[in-house]
Amino acid sequence: MIRDERFYSHSYATPDQRILWEHTLRRTTTLYPIARRDPIFTPLFVAMGLTGTIAGTTITTASIASAIATTALTFGLQMLMVPKPPKPEDGKAPKTQAIPYRAWCVGTNRMAGAYMLWESLGNNLVAIQAIAGHPVSAYKRFWLHDDVVELADLDALGQRKPSGDPYRDNVYIFRRLGSESAAALPYQSIIDRYAAKPASERLWTSQHLGFGQASVAMLARAAKAKDQQSRFPYGVPNLTAEVDGAKCWDFRNPAQSPTDPATWTFTKNSALILAWHLCFSEFGERLDYTKALLPTLDFWKEEADICDEAVPLFGGGTEKRYECNGWDTAENSPKAGLNAILATCDGHLVVRGDGARILTVGKFRESRCVTLTDADIIGHSIQYDVLFEDEINRLVPKFTYPEVDYATADTDYFEDIPAQLNAGRVLSEEAEYTWVQQWRQARRLGKREWLRIQQKVNGSIDVWNSGINAVYSRWVRLATPIRLPRLNGKIIENRRAVVALTKGGFSMDIKAHPDGIDVWDPATDEGKQPPVPPRQSKDNIPTPVINLVQSKANGSSVYIRVDIIDPADESLTPTVRYRLSDDGTGNPGEWVEQEYPDAVPAGGFTKMNTNVVPSNKLLDIQVAFMTSKKTGTWSLVAQVTSTVDSTAPAVAEALSWASPTFSARAANTTASQGRTAYLTFKIGTTAQTFAAATLINKLAAAPGDVRYVQPTPVAAATRRLWVQPENGSGVVGPTAFLDVTFP
Repeated sequence: MIRDERFYSHSYATPDQRILWEHTLRRTTTLYPIARRDPIFTPLFVAMGLTGTIAGTTITTASIASAIATTALTFGLQMLMVPKPPKPEDGKAPKTQAIPYRAWCVGTNRMAGAYMLWESLGNNLVAIQAIAGHPVSAYKRFWLHDDVVELADLDALGQRKPSGDPYRDNVYIFRRLGSESAAALPYQSIIDRYAAKPASERLWTSQHLGFGQASVAMLARAAKAKDQQSRFPYGVPNLTAEVDGAKCWDFRNPAQSPTDPATWTFTKNSALILAWHLCFSEFGERLDYTKALLPTLDFWKEEADICDEAVPLFGGGTEKRYECNGWDTAENSPKAGLNAILATCDGHLVVRGDGARILTVGKFRESRCVTLTDADIIGHSIQYDVLFEDEINRLVPKFTYPEVDYATADTDYFEDIPAQLNAGRVLSEEAEYTWVQQWRQARRLGKREWLRIQQKVNGSIDVWNSGINAVYSRWVRLATPIRLPRLNGKIIENRRAVVALTKGGFSMDIKAHPDGIDVWDPATDEGKQPPVPPRQSKDNIPTPVINLVQSKANGSSVYIRVDIIDPADESLTPTVRYRLSDDGTGNPGEWVEQEYPDAVPAGGFTKMNTNVVPSNKLLDIQVAFMTSKKTGTWSLVAQVTSTVDSTAPAVAEALSWASPTFSARAANTTASQGRTAYLTFKIGTTAQTFAAATLINKLAAAPGDVRYVQPTPVAAATRRLWVQPENGSGVVGPTAFLDVTFP
């Protein structure tokens, strides 16, 4: 007998029972053996019966069955109906309203906020602007109109240094992260300007603290009459800031606590930002993280790791797969931000009946795919083509481009020319990725959507309760030789699922899953960098546009390769500068500059290699053009990690358990790259992944070294002991494990 028959032989022994089993129950997921059931969903029904508790909360089978699955919307009629965050261009002018809506931001953005104070005091103009209704991570630089003000251009009091033309020392800029102490929060320089006024006329006092509110302030002092026009050629300066937004809990880091925001760090990881928006942001869903995240934390860790995966670039180097940068206001519901975040990672979010959320980002995995059989489906409505008015033969990805002052831009589009000829015209749609700032990421997301558009099969399926696992899954493999023979063996994508009791249980909106959706060839798929209109500085010197920043190892040292678009002007000398993003004090280090008077353009780009830079550090990179007399405006900051060893070390060897000691040997690599520097030991259940297991210790280990740890024993229990190698640059190798049973 096969395994299933052995399992059920005691229950289906008579001929009638065998017929019931063979033709009905065997084709469903209702009564599968425990080992074959979904590890997240089905056990909720089996273990609890009609009622039970999860994370201390009583739930019922009916409440579990009320879950909903949603997918990011980026184009089409449905996209027009959902609330959307403001356009990035809207953030360049401060709001002037009696009671403006509060703003919130994640990732890096250019923002002006809303005026809290705007008043003339003698020959001074005072302006205070609320940037975000929560603490932010950092201010990176400012703009006065379109003139860039670097932090280095400001002295300790916020005053512009005399060399800072055209405003010179007539403008002060102050900033508050919102996380400062009560003594540091007030804008003392502005309070002092009101000191001579009666108490009733002091519009800003030491009581205006702004706890937890990020803000900026400007004090502009009138110049002499003969200098006023040259100092303020465009009138009153319009102050905007480049801001690193909210800090988020990285649940992969044991040093961070969900209850202590002081341990959180700034991130652009889409999965981490979504978790913050769902549970910790006062502008989000305000869910209880113990119910929404902790029951499925292993899944969230997996998705966060995928967002951080390195994707190769055509010119060399890598960038992270999915990053999120954007801002919104309290005028919109949390769903606006939710959809914008999901769009940055091609995300699919499940709301489970017990309150838990499960995120699946855009990367197909068999572990997230379940099977749906004929017996699980009660009805269907499938279209194998689309109506002419719904046809799309061109898709244009749109994103926010920092190189054009954080405005909306397009990448190269995707199109089907034969379909255009057949239709007689171009039927174009725009895919909105407003919270994406990497043009290559927008192309990757656009390609995924384009491949789905080309799959004409779509529709809906009505599912029995026996198919509940499929309702919660993003990808479903159909085993339907009777009901849907044309789709038998095919994979479909669950785009949306709702409870539909009148249809037997659930209704799923589906779309055929394209083969090769994860295939990405930078040489053919990346396209060209979107054009950047020439921007002249105050001295008519153009601002460079960075195309590529790449870390290049040279033995035990490392240098940085920087590619910029050729300005087609031989009189300009490119200059590269770099600094540590964090010098160990939480602040960036000092800039180090290097000129390239002999740089020769080739193929439309100017390529430069720096001198040796600090190893294994996150660096900020900028480029500017110089003439014989002046230096132009510096480009936007690009970041790169100066990785010396990018080769993953080999798997650890000779795993051994001799109670109470677990040991492993670092691979005895003789090559200069891929050498083990550390071994990380963890312990977990046999069902847990390495990421979910508990850290035992991380020990330094050279190639060939044996390291020993003593895990905390669990009496009469079987546990999985893990070890993972890591090289000196933080690149990890494959994991290995040993299952042991404690006495």
